[in-house]
Order: sequence, then C-alpha cells, then structure tokens
Amino acid sequence: MPGHPALTRSLRQHVDDGGLKPGELLFQGENGCILAGSVIRRAWRSARQAALAPHVFDSPTGKRVYDIRHTRLTKWLNDGIPPAQVAEWAGNSVPVLLATYARCVDGQLPDLKKRLEAAGDLPESPDAG
Repeated sequence: MPGHPALTRSLRQHVDDGGLKPGELLFQGENGCILAGSVIRRAWRSARQAALAPHVFDSPTGKRVYDIRHTRLTKWLNDGIPPAQVAEWAGNSVPVLLATYARCVDGQLPDLKKRLEAAGDLPESPDAG
C-alpha cells in the first residue's frame, strides 16, 4: 500500500542501512524472530501518547496499528481518488472496499453537485415542484 514519501524514504534507508534482503524482517524481535504483538502494542501506545493531544489519544483514533490502514483508505476515498484505484493500492476488490468504507465517505456532495450542474445533469429537488 502506498505510504507517505517521507516515511517511504525513511523505511528504505533503514532497509539499506541494515543490508536487508527480500524476505528478511524489517523490525525483528529477539533472536531475529517476529516481534511479539504485545511489544508492538506497547510501542504503538507510547508513540500515540507522545504524538497526539490528550483528547485525541483518549479517542478511538488510531487505537490499533491496523486503524492507520482504515484512516488512509478513508482519506483517499474522501479526497476523491477513484475506488478502483484505492482498492488496487489496498489489495482489495472494489466490492470489499465499498462494503467496508462507503459509509465513511464524506464531504464530496458539494463538489459532485457542482460537477452535475455544470454538465446539466442535476435532477430537480423533490421539493422544487
């Protein structure tokens, strides 16, 4: 899934510095094993607490690491990126993407109305009659 360019550069530098080869772990636990979930959760909680205002930290925003994926996909859809492109980046099908995120899309109606009006395709409002 595409990431922010600054984060991508940082991760690529980490891979280069570590001389990592395909299939090797970017972040390793003891003895080169996969990090334990509890370690990841503690690190994530500490990072959230350090980076977020207290009211945001206490909210559900980014409570789980996986929530970042939801946030990114929702933002892309809200920014008007076509669902087919978002689904491809996320490794999902369009039906799965829309079944999960369709209710999260918000704020596009004014722009869509302007586009429809410009094309002359805006239907009459039910109370306009």
